[in-house]
Amino acid sequence: MRPDDANVAGNVHGGTILKMIEEAGAIISTRHCNSQNGERCVAALARVERTDFLSPMCIGEVAHVSAEITYTSKHSVEVQVNVMSENILTGTKKLTNKATLWYVPLSLKNVDKVLEVPPVVYSRQEQEEEGRKRYEAQKLERMETKWRNGDIVQPVLNPEPNTVSYSQSSLIHLVGPSDCTLHGFVHGGVTMKLMDEVAGIVAARHCKTNIVTASVDAINFHDKIRKGCVITISGRMTFTSNKSMEIEVLVDADPVVDNSQKRYRAASAFFTYVSLSQEGKSLPVPQLVPETEDEKKRFEEGKGRYVQMKAKRQGRAEPQP
Repeated sequence: MRPDDANVAGNVHGGTILKMIEEAGAIISTRHCNSQNGERCVAALARVERTDFLSPMCIGEVAHVSAEITYTSKHSVEVQVNVMSENILTGTKKLTNKATLWYVPLSLKNVDKVLEVPPVVYSRQEQEEEGRKRYEAQKLERMETKWRNGDIVQPVLNPEPNTVSYSQSSLIHLVGPSDCTLHGFVHGGVTMKLMDEVAGIVAARHCKTNIVTASVDAINFHDKIRKGCVITISGRMTFTSNKSMEIEVLVDADPVVDNSQKRYRAASAFFTYVSLSQEGKSLPVPQLVPETEDEKKRFEEGKGRYVQMKAKRQGRAEPQP
């Protein structure tokens, strides 16, 4: 990891790690989908499940990224990716990230055509049944997320500190060839890195300290982004606990070179950040002040997600009888 991969405190950007994770997932899923004779394809990222940043990665450490296919449906591939960091001076290794990604195979002849996925062989029957349950759950959540993603982040003049409007941020990016696959569509990892960058700006504006990515709730990719599009990545604070901040990030694509297509929602996700002192200790964050009815509703929804995830973590931590 080099200095340009990290923030001012030396912690590697969450977006950089997400990009590495996506690249590993894309390689293994594309390789699998082309493992049998038939129409050639490329695997496109459809969704990233919740990803926790278990331990920070620092400048000078080496990242080890491993990927494994854990389930296949007729038209999708589930990939589990683990990231380890290694201190090459001491040889110490630690697990920094675990992520689950879903890919769909798109034909090279017609990128709007989704091909069938070669099945994998499971060592146990339970693995297939568990995978099918995960597939159905993520499919339902993707549809629900797309339905409720019609709103747009609007700027506000002279906002008060600690309000949603005070820290909300947007980044406008012209999609160029270096952002895309050989077939002219944006890499999912590129999009995730931009999303993390905007979420980080929102978090830093809100608490004015060093901040790091703690977790990413499911990232849903609703539609492909073509080369030449102008994308707007918008972030807004939705909820704060005592020591964490939830930030909603929306990605809208504007195909400026194609008058036949209107602006559309391409991706969405919730990022969670924590505030750190110069010594790397967790700090309390200023409490968000929701003003409008929509902001108050989003705050309560964020609180629900926070309580639910906290209960899950406590359940995993309890010793088994």
